[in-house]
Amino acid sequence: MIGATVQVHLRNLDTNKGVITMRMVDLIVKTRRKEALSDDEIHAIVSGFTKGEIPDYQMSAWMMAVCLEGMTKREISELTLAMMNSGEIVKLDDLAGVKVDKHSTGGVGDSTTLIAAPLVAACGGTVAKMSGRGLGHTGGTLDKLESVPGVSVELTMERFKQIVADIGLCVMGQTKNLVPADKLMYALRDVTGTVEGIPLIASSIMSKKLASGAEAIVLDVKAGSGAFMHNAEDAERLARTMVDIGNHMGRRTMALITDMNQPLGLAVGNGLEIIEAMEALSGKLDENDHLLNVSLMLAAKMLIASGLAKTAEEARKMLMEKLASGEGLNRLKKMLYAMGGKEEYIENPDKLAAVKRLVDVYPDDSGYIGDMRAESIGVAAQLLGAGRAKKGDIIDPATGLVMHVRRGDRVTKHDPIATMYVNDDSHLEDAVAMLKSAVAITAQKPNDIPMVYKEVD
Repeated sequence: MIGATVQVHLRNLDTNKGVITMRMVDLIVKTRRKEALSDDEIHAIVSGFTKGEIPDYQMSAWMMAVCLEGMTKREISELTLAMMNSGEIVKLDDLAGVKVDKHSTGGVGDSTTLIAAPLVAACGGTVAKMSGRGLGHTGGTLDKLESVPGVSVELTMERFKQIVADIGLCVMGQTKNLVPADKLMYALRDVTGTVEGIPLIASSIMSKKLASGAEAIVLDVKAGSGAFMHNAEDAERLARTMVDIGNHMGRRTMALITDMNQPLGLAVGNGLEIIEAMEALSGKLDENDHLLNVSLMLAAKMLIASGLAKTAEEARKMLMEKLASGEGLNRLKKMLYAMGGKEEYIENPDKLAAVKRLVDVYPDDSGYIGDMRAESIGVAAQLLGAGRAKKGDIIDPATGLVMHVRRGDRVTKHDPIATMYVNDDSHLEDAVAMLKSAVAITAQKPNDIPMVYKEVD
């Protein structure tokens, strides 16, 4: 297969030339030399790999070249388009309003979708969202929804649209043939050290958002120890790349760059995060709570992108009215019922976290809470059964942990920093050690870290 070729179909050129044949190795070399690929060459690579005509080792070499040398804005947009067109394109034209979607690049204790989306729907927005599952230290919205007994995220397109039409909101699993190129490429990236290349991350995320029918897109790009991007500068590069792609494709796209050096919410675990989201929508959290505040900022962007508000101030006022009236919580409950959720758990969400044992975790020293490694906190919850180490692992939806501290808080050795929700204690000792190692205790109060670093419009 050394001489593997790809068929490049020429567009807008002399049709007498027909089809030219090009070796994949030539395209790898071009990218390695920072020579821009043509639109046809990019489409040929994606199409050839999806069809099995390009072997894994050559695709791996090309993606490594992309990670090392980058791509131009045009190339990234064309790569996104080629990936988007590799499978099914969802049509949502028969739904009223601007179809707005919100995407997070993944974090710990991040249940913003469960708060922002119902509030936007309560304000008249149309949120038709296809979501994914969690892997490793990050939680997935689908897993959180499925922690409510009876809820099914595997809906037909007709049922999905009907729920959106009735409630203004629905979150379902991605259809099986949505962007198959991304599934194949990500599986290869995961084992070849090419996950973190910005052109590849951006095209992966945006191809799925565009293929799922979104007309307006709001992105929550995480920066910090629990995120793909470990610093705000790299997160801004990724955010600007994705915003450029969305706007180039005719979708109004905005982004927030938010902190993930500590869990966003206090709850880390599927059922626990549903409980916390319902508490937020019930008005039980302070307006300055990190989780609620970021959710409100994202929801405000969604209203502006939908054309339902002109300014952040106007959007915030609308959202606070729906929060105070309880209509946001009502929309979330309606969606859970429509997806098959059982009443006893929707009306009494504390039942979602019924476990055999509660284990408090105490610090070894007194002092201030300093740096937190959010990724390690997520892994501690995973060890308790709240997440997957690999695809196919079974999740226990009731397990996880609830943090009692935030960065900068003062604690003594007698103050628990977290409570673990445990059904299977076979990895409890490792989980406790992981959590304690993730939370630094310092003599001096640490400097503040902003909750939101930047807005990218």
